[in-house]
Amino acid sequence: MRRLRRANGFEINLEITKEDFINPPRDIQRSTVINRALKEFSLDIEALDEVTKHFVPGTIDNQVREINDRTHTKLSDKEIMEDWQIPLMQKMADVICDTKGDILEIGFGRGISSDMIQKHNVKSHTIIECNDEVIKDYFVDWKNNYPASDIKMVKGLWQDVIDDLQLFDGIFFHTYPLNQEEYMKYVNESITFAEHFFPVASEHLNKGGSFTYFSNEIDSLSREHQRLLLKHFSSFQIQKIDLKMPTDVIDLWWANSMIVVKAIK
Repeated sequence: MRRLRRANGFEINLEITKEDFINPPRDIQRSTVINRALKEFSLDIEALDEVTKHFVPGTIDNQVREINDRTHTKLSDKEIMEDWQIPLMQKMADVICDTKGDILEIGFGRGISSDMIQKHNVKSHTIIECNDEVIKDYFVDWKNNYPASDIKMVKGLWQDVIDDLQLFDGIFFHTYPLNQEEYMKYVNESITFAEHFFPVASEHLNKGGSFTYFSNEIDSLSREHQRLLLKHFSSFQIQKIDLKMPTDVIDLWWANSMIVVKAIK
């Protein structure tokens, strides 16, 4: 069977043999599924064509640059977090703190999102941060602003320390590739950087607890992304956030809007 679709001048040529591939009981069911998939793919191509018109060049070609190990490196404020991310952090904090329960934050950065979490008067706030320089330069002074709060800093990579922690009502995931190996594995080969954390988040949430992260899938989730979420969580919600992206952005994404995801166990 062969189907041809045209999307913005691109001809899509797809050949699918019947046999046992996508073979439900009735032919009309098979035709419906395949035509729906082809239509969705065609619309995705058109949407991506439109979205990429709003990308900015950035200061570095992130696809070919070599990422030095940032586990113990002293980073500039901009390398830790750029200002365009602040609206994303605010939305994520609002999403994850609705229960005001026990919150786990992966990645402290400059303490911007931690401030937002604290303003929700959560029951407890555990932070995992692997960079000693970040802890020394930012965390110590930041914690002094909240003497009455239950705040715990856990030093190390989340992969090494999270199994020693209790369950949480909310997990806030905001970290970045620490080296070239992580970039290639979790960015180039994944639908979203947080993907490798999905099973871990699910294991460390109380029933009904939520996990939040942001994704550069613009204003929707692909079927692959949805399947991955529903493999580990019972449901999810998304919110689109419009951004004012600077032309000299140094982070890994270049879109003028992103989505904040809330996945519920």
